[in-house]
Amino acid sequence: MAKRKTDWDENKLKKWIQEGRGQGEGKDYMPWLTVQDFPSKGRVTRVFGWKTKRIHHFFTDSETRYFYLLEWEDDVLDIREHYPLFHCEEVIQNKAGLNFDLFKDKDTGTPYILSTSFLITLKKPNGKIAYVARSLKADYELERKTALERLEIERRYWQSQNIDWGIVTQKEIPVVKAKNIEWVHSSLYPADERGFTDEEVDYYCNAFVEKLARNSTSIRNFTTQFDRLFNLDTGSGVYIFKRLIALKRIMVDMNKKIDLNDSTQSIEIIKQSLPERVRIL
Repeated sequence: MAKRKTDWDENKLKKWIQEGRGQGEGKDYMPWLTVQDFPSKGRVTRVFGWKTKRIHHFFTDSETRYFYLLEWEDDVLDIREHYPLFHCEEVIQNKAGLNFDLFKDKDTGTPYILSTSFLITLKKPNGKIAYVARSLKADYELERKTALERLEIERRYWQSQNIDWGIVTQKEIPVVKAKNIEWVHSSLYPADERGFTDEEVDYYCNAFVEKLARNSTSIRNFTTQFDRLFNLDTGSGVYIFKRLIALKRIMVDMNKKIDLNDSTQSIEIIKQSLPERVRIL
């Protein structure tokens, strides 16, 4: 298989900008980098977002896991991955000690457009909108001079924009929680993908909660009994269980691997306001 061409020049820069990369918000945003652009050192992933209703592109497991954590947070409104730092040299006010030449194509001299892993839109408790930027890095990358030069450019770029910026390494990501969110994530995709109408899936969700309140067995047994009671395809009860977790109508310990052999008594039915969760930003 031929390698993807990675040459960088003014024509390619203009082409990407004309394509709309790094522009828009929500479902209209297009990341500056996509999984088709470059070979990845890790496992690339594409995920359809709950909040954005579009496909997100990730190059590492850490990026993917951090994305799931963001999806889980109610105050996160928008997630823009691989957000470009356009016009770096013009935006950054304090350029002392920065070597922008490190980030230019050796053959063409065209500056690379650096990007930050995530630009996140938040709704604050007072109702106002805020933005935070986060760079996902493996801890060993922080020992590399070029990586540190790049991160310093990022830091000063966002500082000039008055936007909170920080670094997140794999050590700071609660992997079990991220995997639990990943496990339930697809349950909020359109119900017709599971062969249900919206009305049917709402009915089964309500029935599941009603019967759960009066049951004491393993989650596995309960979901199997649910399938039989309503004459559903095998696995439908587990799908409803996942969906109710994703909708936060029931609560399990997300910091512990979800185990279908656990008792239904370990499930909390949410009736009113949700308890406050630990922030991950």
